[in-house]
Amino acid sequence: MNSISFEEITEKTLYIAFEIVNSNQAYNQLEHGKERRTLEDVKEEFINDKTKSQFIKLDDTYIGIMDYLLMNETDQCPWLGLMMIHGDYQGFGFGTQAYLRFEKEMVEKGLSVIRIGVLKENHNARRFWESIGFEYFKTALSKNSIEVDCFEKKLMK
Repeated sequence: MNSISFEEITEKTLYIAFEIVNSNQAYNQLEHGKERRTLEDVKEEFINDKTKSQFIKLDDTYIGIMDYLLMNETDQCPWLGLMMIHGDYQGFGFGTQAYLRFEKEMVEKGLSVIRIGVLKENHNARRFWESIGFEYFKTALSKNSIEVDCFEKKLMK
């Protein structure tokens, strides 16, 4: 069976994140108003001191990205800001496998809840997150003034 693992995104591997992000043009259009992001956009999002940015790897292949905060200062909760699977690897269950691996790591860190925000127009993402146990709790505005539905999942130890 294939094994999912995580690896930190660095300046040296940023070009891989750039490729993964730009394989998801419909999402980029919803979130950023354009189908493609620049390398500078991707660097700003994933190379920072605020969030933890990791690749999702299937054995030795980079198949996705995760970006999260262990504690959001606003509500004292951990937030998974982005989980994106490369367009070529979508539809094979890798997103579910990656999330479940992530959730297990969060439980091991002693966390009891994870929150996410889903763009109101991103119906596929909403179905995905609801299918793995996330429940809606409010609608908020993103920093780009886009409506985001907020969900959370209580974690079982």
